[in-house]
Amino acid sequence: MFVTFISKIISLAHLLTIQNISKAYGSIQALSNVSFEVPEGSVFGVLGPNGSGKTTLLGILMDVLIADSGSYSWLGGMPNADARKQIGSLLETPNFYHYMSAYNNLEITASIRQRGLSDRDAVLKQVGLYERKDSKFQTFSLGMKQRLAIGAALLGNPKVLVLDEPTNWLDPAGIAEIRELIRTLNRQGITIIIASHLLDEVEKVCTHVAILKRGQLLVNGPVNEALRQEDNIEVRANDMSALQQLLSAMPGIVNIRSNDGTLQLTCADNITTAAINEYCSSKGIVLSHLLLRKKSLETKFMELTNK
Repeated sequence: MFVTFISKIISLAHLLTIQNISKAYGSIQALSNVSFEVPEGSVFGVLGPNGSGKTTLLGILMDVLIADSGSYSWLGGMPNADARKQIGSLLETPNFYHYMSAYNNLEITASIRQRGLSDRDAVLKQVGLYERKDSKFQTFSLGMKQRLAIGAALLGNPKVLVLDEPTNWLDPAGIAEIRELIRTLNRQGITIIIASHLLDEVEKVCTHVAILKRGQLLVNGPVNEALRQEDNIEVRANDMSALQQLLSAMPGIVNIRSNDGTLQLTCADNITTAAINEYCSSKGIVLSHLLLRKKSLETKFMELTNK
């Protein structure tokens, strides 16, 4: 019994487990053996260029599409019908009535979904629209409309939110609104899964990420590991040949590349410019140039997706 209890705790640490999911549309392979896990309590970004398979994956996870092969499990293996009651989703623009109030629109949504009719006040407060609950939908800004759409997904008090490109078509102010709302909802204990083609979105709101390209999973894990910035250090000396030979023997130097009379070094995390300068000096080589050149997350993402 104790072993069973421990096993259940471990399985619930991963709110969603995806195993070898594949999906093709004719000759187009939208997903190919995609596997990863979503930790409970995370903001998990499914990131990739347009056409990478993000929307197809979310459609499969929400039972809108059927995978050709593979499997997934929600909430520690809970039956899908039960799990769906604890998942709110926004996969496409909701059909709100422009001439009706936010409050009445949520009433219709709750009636259609058969859940959350008593949640409207709480949901409107969560998304910051309670003071405008009686305003017509047509008077809302784009950001407010999207907040109401997320509010509709929150009906029924779900443990999980699944959002497909939640900041699409929004202006900078609307994007900032939605990002702050996502952070707030996550602090309230909701696990959030976001599909996005925007690196900036993932960097600013996500704790974990899976990067797709043409249906292939390139990398996944915590954002600071999956998109780890590999800084380069540039060095020069009077005798470049001796410098290259020396640095080739230095522990922690991962790669050395010659470019326009400069050596560009890729180093382990513990190697600093000061450490390189001290090492060279101790071996009798004086550096005439020493520069740390930071690689941006955008550069890392472009390298991963070969764009």
